This record gives sequence, C-alpha cells and structure tokens, in this order.
Amino acid sequence: MTRANLAVQSRPVRSRSSEKRLQILRAARELVSSVGFREAQMSAVADAAGVALGTLYRHFPSKTVLMVDVVSEVSQREVDVAAGVAMGEGDAADRLSASAWLFASRALRGRRLAHALVAEPVEPEIESARLKYRRKLARVFETIIEQGVRDGTFPPQDIQASAACIVGSIFEGLVGPLASDDLSTDSERRDHAKSIIEFCLRGVSGRMAVPSIVDD
Repeated sequence: MTRANLAVQSRPVRSRSSEKRLQILRAARELVSSVGFREAQMSAVADAAGVALGTLYRHFPSKTVLMVDVVSEVSQREVDVAAGVAMGEGDAADRLSASAWLFASRALRGRRLAHALVAEPVEPEIESARLKYRRKLARVFETIIEQGVRDGTFPPQDIQASAACIVGSIFEGLVGPLASDDLSTDSERRDHAKSIIEFCLRGVSGRMAVPSIVDD
C-alpha cells in the first residue's frame, strides 16, 4: 500500500479522535460548571461524554491533564470575548469599561464555572493554567490603558500595575465569592459588579466614571 493511501486512510481516524477529544472536553466543562473541579470525577466525565472510561484515559491520562485543558479552553474563550470589545470602537475609557463589564457580567451568568477558574483550591498544574489566564486578561487591559495614556485619555501610570489591579479587583472582589453567595439577588450581584468596575475606572482615569454596560 502506498504512502498516499495510508495517509488517506489515517485522516478519518485522526478526525474521529479529535471529535472524541472535543466531546470529552465539552462534557468536562459542563460538569465543572455544575460541581467545580474537585467533584468532577473522571467516571462522571466519561458518562457525560458517552465514552468508556478507558477511552477517556487514552485522550487524557489523568484528571489533572483534563482539567488543565478545560481551563485553557474556557479561559481563552473569555479572553477573546474581552479582547473583541477592547479592540472595538470608542475611546479608551469606553473600551476599558465595556470589556471589564462584559467579562464581569459573563462571570455572573456562569457563577460556578467562573469561581472554579479563579478561586477553587486546585492542583499546582491547574493553578499554573489559571495564572496564564490572569496574565492574558491583564494584557487585554494593558493594551487599552496604554492607548489611553498615549492619547491623553488616561494620566501617565504604571500600565502593568493598573491592569493587574483591574484583574485582581474583578477576580477577588467579584468572581472569588460567587460560588458561596447564595443570599444576594441577581440585581444585587450586578450592582456589586458595577461598583467594582467603577472603582477600577476611577483608579485608571483619575476621575468619576460610569461603566459602559455591554452584554453579549
């Protein structure tokens, strides 16, 4: 059999393998959204994905490997959404407000998953993936702040420190407590998120600011 024939035959196998892997990742993500990392057992993931446990382990040799991929996939999606708003129309203050608010509002809608991605106690490998998430999001805000400083919208400042403070405020002030907050109403949580964004905008701009509310 020629190499060309072997290549043709191998493509469907690789495609099926890739589809199976994505199927498992989707199931794991949905499970984490419901119960968090700690309670998302491999057997439950296999059941949710409709695959044998052995098949699951062929694609992901351990729970940690699987959960690192879940963090990478979900966090990149969230960063891309924030970056899309950040690179849109409007001055730097509007774009910073809109991107920060959109990120916060999505966290409010997916409270359990957002908490898992930020605050749930996890293994060092998963924590490393989460730190990459924070850095990527901070770079989105750095880009806007740098543009604002350059065009005079924002005063001169330590751009990296300002972006890190925005991420820290949203993560620690909003996302971290979400999973354990069963007493506040949706409206109260939304008002709390807006207050955090207002605080961040005042810190960057040096003046009072009203968040731009942009929902996806």
